[in-house]
Amino acid sequence: MSTVEKQKAQTMYGVEPYVETKGEEYMGEPMKKHFTKLLNAWKGELMVSVDRTVDHMKDEAANFPDPADRASQEEEFALELRNRDRERKLIKKIDKTLDKIKADEYGWCDSCGIEIGLRRLEARPTADLCFDCKEIAEKKEKTVGKG
Repeated sequence: MSTVEKQKAQTMYGVEPYVETKGEEYMGEPMKKHFTKLLNAWKGELMVSVDRTVDHMKDEAANFPDPADRASQEEEFALELRNRDRERKLIKKIDKTLDKIKADEYGWCDSCGIEIGLRRLEARPTADLCFDCKEIAEKKEKTVGKG
């Protein structure tokens, strides 16, 4: 794989990873612009997917005489609708994150207040907990789930 191919493979939603400059302020304007661009690109991709699903369901909807064929189609549509529901929730989370950027609250852990970190935000732009707090929350979730 060439260097150009490696760089293209590392883009997220068509947005290049952010490159920090030495001494740059964490969550200064350049970083906020980058994450705004990244989140909007991600949201745009999700919106296209939603539109495609609606079109697909309209085009594919048929009243099959065979109950097995009908059931298969209904199951396929149910799976698609479940996926679209997850995407709808993700779009809401992206919108919430964009609001946090506007309010200068993005990039800081909601639990302990420290920097979430550029690399974590690149991997998960909607992250609202630092790595340590997220790990603790997941362990609590597992414990509660077992009890």
